[in-house]
Amino acid sequence: MTGITVCCGTVNSIKSLWETRIKKSKDDLKKEKEQKGQRAVGRLTGAWEDRITLAKLKEKVVTEEGRVILRIEREEWKTLPAALAQLAQIQEWQLHRIGLQKIPHFISTFESLIVLDLSRNSITEIPKEIGKLTRLRELLLSYNRVNYVPEEIGSCVNLEKLELAMNHDLDDLPAQFSNLKKLYHLDLSMNQFTTIPDCVVSLPSLEWLDMGSNGLETLPDDIHRMDKLHTLWLPRNELEYLPDNISRMQSLDTLVLSKNKLRDIPPLMESMSNLRFVNFRDNPLTYDVTLPDLNEDVDEEENDREMFGREFMHFYIQEARKRGSQTFTSVLNVTLDGVSEIASSS
Repeated sequence: MTGITVCCGTVNSIKSLWETRIKKSKDDLKKEKEQKGQRAVGRLTGAWEDRITLAKLKEKVVTEEGRVILRIEREEWKTLPAALAQLAQIQEWQLHRIGLQKIPHFISTFESLIVLDLSRNSITEIPKEIGKLTRLRELLLSYNRVNYVPEEIGSCVNLEKLELAMNHDLDDLPAQFSNLKKLYHLDLSMNQFTTIPDCVVSLPSLEWLDMGSNGLETLPDDIHRMDKLHTLWLPRNELEYLPDNISRMQSLDTLVLSKNKLRDIPPLMESMSNLRFVNFRDNPLTYDVTLPDLNEDVDEEENDREMFGREFMHFYIQEARKRGSQTFTSVLNVTLDGVSEIASSS
């Protein structure tokens, strides 16, 4: 019979190894249970937080003239919670001065949205999902930090009013913008445009356009294509001349061109019979002209309108024509005198 010798050290090592493995296994199971518990608590906490947030948002919902409106102003809401998507029946957002930094991607769930008013916030971009809002009529994003408009904006085919004033770095619009066939009101003032984009010129229903305080250097030669436009605000730009075709804008009744670099007024503008108010104040016009004294009964406001309005424009054109004719006559006389002298000397 052969004896088997068992080393006590080896048995103890094996025993210690198994005890360590068993302990680790128990610890792992305990840890896993704790993590599951924490996740469950987290989900429960998150659910409660969503319910609390949703309840808070519901307090901001009002109904006016049959329209469901979410109205928040002067509160801190840098981001909007996903729970808001549960209120998809809202037709109008009015969220002002709440520090909002981003339009949520779930905005596309609000298919009934008619008005999206997020002016005076800190929004930097318009999400592509905006194109899903096919019922949207008004998009108001003035006084934000938007520097890019996505091409999907062209899918908002019912948009009638768009305001993007005071976004500072905005200087272009996508070609798809011309798809907004119902747009009649557009405010692009206080940005960085150097000309009126062609996609704006081609808008068939545009009636009101403000591009004041940009960097406009020229106006498009085909500006007359905006044949429905009745109000055009272009103050505080860099315009040095006006295209003759501006005189073909037969619907235009208000034109503001103050604080540009205009040297002259196109004579053809004299034929713009529908033009009721025009302002050329603070331009370095070639001729310094003043209107005849007005009636003493005319109040200051009326006097201001007369001095820099339609009457001033007509008087300036007539004066420029007269002085231009005098200059031509003087040049002609000098030329004829020179010819006479040459003839007599020969």
